[in-house]
Amino acid sequence: MIVEIRKQFRFEAAHMLPFHPGKCARLHGHSYRLDVAVAGDLQRSGPATGMVADFDDIGTVVRPRVIDRLDHASLNDLIDNPTAERIATWVWNELAEHLPQLVEVVVWETQTACAIVRGEGARAR
Repeated sequence: MIVEIRKQFRFEAAHMLPFHPGKCARLHGHSYRLDVAVAGDLQRSGPATGMVADFDDIGTVVRPRVIDRLDHASLNDLIDNPTAERIATWVWNELAEHLPQLVEVVVWETQTACAIVRGEGARAR
């Protein structure tokens, strides 16, 4: 049986979309929410017995590689044309090597709009 767990993070950042025909071409900011999902079998021994992964260990990976770099930043300095889709892809690329059980990254740009990147091993929903 495969079990999936998620940890949620938040960051504040500004961006502009240079190719957008509307108001998003101007500099503006968002209160982003990031969901990081990992999946796997429950561990049978050690300090994480009964867990897929320790939530604190996920945070230890995500905070320095993503949150500390994006929070209160201009995303255009890090990501070319930083759409929600490109931000989610950037996050995936920053985490995949360090979270081998990573199955999904969700970047919420607003309370009602998000972009999702799923790994090849992620199950269809």
